[in-house]
Amino acid sequence: MSTLYVYSSPLGDILLACDGAAVTGLWFKGQKNSPISSHTVPMAAAPAHLKLTGEWLDIYFSGKAPDFTPPISLSGTAFQLAVWELLKQIPYGRAVTYGELARELSLLSGKTVSARAVGGAVGRNPVSLIVPCHRVIGAKGKLTGYAGGLERKRRLLELEGIL
Repeated sequence: MSTLYVYSSPLGDILLACDGAAVTGLWFKGQKNSPISSHTVPMAAAPAHLKLTGEWLDIYFSGKAPDFTPPISLSGTAFQLAVWELLKQIPYGRAVTYGELARELSLLSGKTVSARAVGGAVGRNPVSLIVPCHRVIGAKGKLTGYAGGLERKRRLLELEGIL
């Protein structure tokens, strides 16, 4: 595992990974699918593009919608990338259901897509918050499926005024 940078958020430490030009990973420390690294570095030592991500996080955790998106680089299957692209389109302060995303993907692909398949891809999102998987909820507004934990998901949705 490469170097991970640590951002201290009000909801716990966030681990960030990057390549030479973009963020490749953003996870709450200890969340499902987060990397384990013995080498972490504070954000003060991060490269410039990652410091921009820190600024984005500062704005986000102040309760405001950031007016820019730091550079990100996503790697996954074609299906995962399609789901993550839809996640990026969910505006700050809004939530959608897994079923709504499945219907949208079905329309775009011409193939039937299940909410469960969408949930699997959402759960593998490597760049949490910037690719806002926390804005996806279950049918009838039920809070389900967040790799960072349901309590964090609730608090993120409250921060955005969704709950």
